[in-house]
Amino acid sequence: METISFVIHGEAQAQGRPRAGKSFSGKTVLYDPINSRDFKQYVSLVASQHRPKELITSPIHLELIFHQPTPKKYHTKPKQALIESGELLPITKPDLDNLVKGVKDGITKIIWQDDSQVVSMHVQKLYSLLPRVEVTIRY
Repeated sequence: METISFVIHGEAQAQGRPRAGKSFSGKTVLYDPINSRDFKQYVSLVASQHRPKELITSPIHLELIFHQPTPKKYHTKPKQALIESGELLPITKPDLDNLVKGVKDGITKIIWQDDSQVVSMHVQKLYSLLPRVEVTIRY
């Protein structure tokens, strides 16, 4: 089994709801919100630095660890100790599944053929003073 690991630095953006607009010809078009689009482009850029020689076409086991920024109210020593021990976890928005969607969309066609190849996932959302996403792909 081969492994690809990399880190996406910065705060992860959740996949937003598609927005609707009108084209010049009057047709309704759907598009990604700008934050979601920019984050997916950044994920694609980072993933392209770790791409395999050929796109993965086999089953994939994906591990994602989202390190979310720690709110200022948790910058006290007792709260930091709870965060480091894993007792204080983020239960606020964005939802974990929306965070995953943004990363998977950014990696598709860069590392793997289609995100339907992901057969198992281990996903966590933690607090950290250094926001980032740790990505591990086993195939």
